[in-house]
Amino acid sequence: MPWFKIDDKAHSHPKWLKAGNAAIGLFVRAGSYSAQHLTEGIVPGAVAQLYGTAPQAAKLVKVGLWHDSSHDCPRCPQAAAGDFVIHDFFEDGRNVTKAKDEANKKAAAGRAAKSRAARNANQNASENASNRSRFADENETNRGRKEPHFQDSAAGQKGSSHRTPASSAADAHATTTPYPVLSFGENGAPPTTERAAAYPDRLTDLKKAIAAAGIAGIEWRLRESQWEYTRQAVERVGIPAMVAYAVRSAQLKGVPNGASAWVDGWTSLEATPENGVTYLPAVVGLPSTPSRTDQKVAGGLSLAARLAAEENAR
Repeated sequence: MPWFKIDDKAHSHPKWLKAGNAAIGLFVRAGSYSAQHLTEGIVPGAVAQLYGTAPQAAKLVKVGLWHDSSHDCPRCPQAAAGDFVIHDFFEDGRNVTKAKDEANKKAAAGRAAKSRAARNANQNASENASNRSRFADENETNRGRKEPHFQDSAAGQKGSSHRTPASSAADAHATTTPYPVLSFGENGAPPTTERAAAYPDRLTDLKKAIAAAGIAGIEWRLRESQWEYTRQAVERVGIPAMVAYAVRSAQLKGVPNGASAWVDGWTSLEATPENGVTYLPAVVGLPSTPSRTDQKVAGGLSLAARLAAEENAR
């Protein structure tokens, strides 16, 4: 923003003393107008009439602070008829020209753009460093987490369990094969049909129960360890308790993109009487009068209980 500047000795200058306070008031207001609108010292006649009187304008012309349209000062531009010119408006660089002001604004805009670019670069670098640190911490945590160890007796190596058909030793061994990651690999390609078909999806019942509870659009891209933790949770606490946890988490935090957001919570669940289906409405915090959402949750839990019962009966 340009300024209208005057000398610090102007208050005692002979021209100011001869003009008087009233005319000097017009001089200062008109000079401020010229600086704001970049008229380069030109004072339109309408502005002079707005801020002062004709005698005051005439006095400024008489003492030499202003020129009218018929002046012969070689240092000042000519004004249109009825307008005035402030004498020596640019003397000693006190006031800036329109071209200089535009150049100053352009330079300031350039400096601001460089400053924003530098801030953005620093912010991006900081975020990248933070992300690298977070990923490193997560990798370190994953490396420190022990994979579950199964004894041969628990893995079906010494005879078949009540769920394993006693058709052959090879079939019994196949049921203990670790379940793979059924998500896309590092190269973005989906698993081959032969590989995916070789491993049955042991979480089908859990997926159906969560969908029946009204939670849709969940991706099941789990790492091998997450897949195994989830399967263990199914056997430890049952599908109804896991559905209840997922519903409560969705109500409090919103529906996540993928089921991996629930794995840590499922891992921390313990098999207690409160995990039974009859206790779930109180755990989830549902109102006493069932709503449509409550009915979906109840239906999902009922389906989960039925699927668990069918699984136990096999």
